[in-house]
Formats: sequence, C-alpha cells, structure tokens
Amino acid sequence: MGQVLFTGKDFVIIDLEGEPARPLSERRLKRSPIQDVAGMIRSFHYAAFTTLRHQGTLAGKTEADEAFVLEQWLQFWYLWLSAAFIRSYRETIDPQNLVPADAEDFRVLFDAYLLHKAIYEVGYELNNRSGWVGVSIRGISHPACRFRVKLVM
Repeated sequence: MGQVLFTGKDFVIIDLEGEPARPLSERRLKRSPIQDVAGMIRSFHYAAFTTLRHQGTLAGKTEADEAFVLEQWLQFWYLWLSAAFIRSYRETIDPQNLVPADAEDFRVLFDAYLLHKAIYEVGYELNNRSGWVGVSIRGISHPACRFRVKLVM
C-alpha cells in the first residue's frame, strides 16, 4: 500500500517493479495471483500495526489501557478488512479458474505466500529500517495477527 498515492481526487498506483531486493528476471516471472493477495494482506497488517508503532505502544510509551484498546481495535480492523478483501477477491476471481476452487487448497497456498512475505519483510526491515522489524515479526509470531478466519475461505 506504500505504492498507492492519493492525489486529492483519485488514487494512483506507482512503483510496480516488485520487491527491490530480488533480481529483475525473478520479478518478471508469472506467479500465482494468491501471492498478490498475501502481499495486500501484509499491507493491511503494516497499516494497522505501524499505527501502534507510531503511537509508541510497541515501545511502551503510552498508557497500558489505551494501548490495549487501540491494539484490539487495530486487530479487529485488520482481520475484518482482510476477510472482506479475500471474500471479494474470491467472488471475483473464482469464475476465472486462476486459483484453486477448493477452500483448503486456497488456504494452504495463501498461508505459504503470507508466511513467505512476512519472512522477506523481516530481512528487509533488518537491513533497511531496523526500528520497524517488530511489525513484520508480529506478522509471523502473533496468533491474533495471523489470518486464519475460516469462514471467509
């Protein structure tokens, strides 16, 4: 979502070359569209949990009760938005036969791509923004942040 700009009247997508640490030849390979879905879900996670980081709650700089309430709302927002996105995506893409029709097959691929993206982000953050690594680690380790909402699949 860092490559989406709001102009005041419209949204513009920029910087579509993919992960800059990967060679161009690898970024040009065709991959499952589920990889893009996982990337979008990771973007939702970053949007939510960088809010916590900016509020200082990951560093313990705000009052515990306020941090807890904010974290609960952000988790709810992240899971709700992710569920709505995947549900809408599946409704749109399923007739095209581009992703597995079986919910469990979709889930296995999605979980693998989601974990792959989060692990990539840990390395990226360690190399470029070490202060942000907690957000990507949280995407791997925090059970409430893992996308496991069965009803949307």
